[in-house]
Amino acid sequence: MKKEYTKTGRSCKVTFELPADGAKEVALLGDFNEWNATAHLLKRRKDGNFSATVSLKPGQYKFRYLVDGETWRNDPEADEYVPNTFGTEDSVVSV
Repeated sequence: MKKEYTKTGRSCKVTFELPADGAKEVALLGDFNEWNATAHLLKRRKDGNFSATVSLKPGQYKFRYLVDGETWRNDPEADEYVPNTFGTEDSVVSV
């Protein structure tokens, strides 16, 4: 995950990246998009990995990746991980 802050610090462009591992589609779901599976679909890059860039205001956001509509994955580069109500963990990005 890469972060690029604006000069004013009022927002940050966060690039979320996930290795492909044979996936056909990867969606980014989190607090910042009301866990909407169609709001942020990651694009496959030339190296085969998936990525998407989202502008976020300062704060902490829980998120996860949904791979091929059925498998949840956490970000290996998340700032931290917190338990969720499903007995697993969510990734957290701090901006």
